Amino acid sequence: MHVDKQPCGLSPESEYVELAVEVFAMLADATRVKIILALRNSDELSVNRLAEVVGKSAPAVSQHLAKLRLARMVSTRREGTTVFYRLTDEHASELVIDAVKQAEHVVGHAPHHQQASS
Repeated sequence: MHVDKQPCGLSPESEYVELAVEVFAMLADATRVKIILALRNSDELSVNRLAEVVGKSAPAVSQHLAKLRLARMVSTRREGTTVFYRLTDEHASELVIDAVKQAEHVVGHAPHHQQASS
């Protein structure tokens, strides 16, 4: 009996490959990465607070948040006229964390315990 050892969706022929590429494309923007990092450290933040944290204007951040919301990476809660954003789940945050760790390895600043031995 042949048992496929790769979980569903993780083979090169997976129907999810193109969708995974879209996820990476969504995160291929420094402002969006900063937004994800800011939200991973908070339960939720307003557009104005996120703008302060990422160093961009509120309208610019709002546009990025709209894209992240369409991609279902963030969700909202309204309180009066203020909209608060939060990560929908941990997956976008984990992707960004892994990308930052990869970047640390590329430039040689990864913590020693995470570097592979030669």
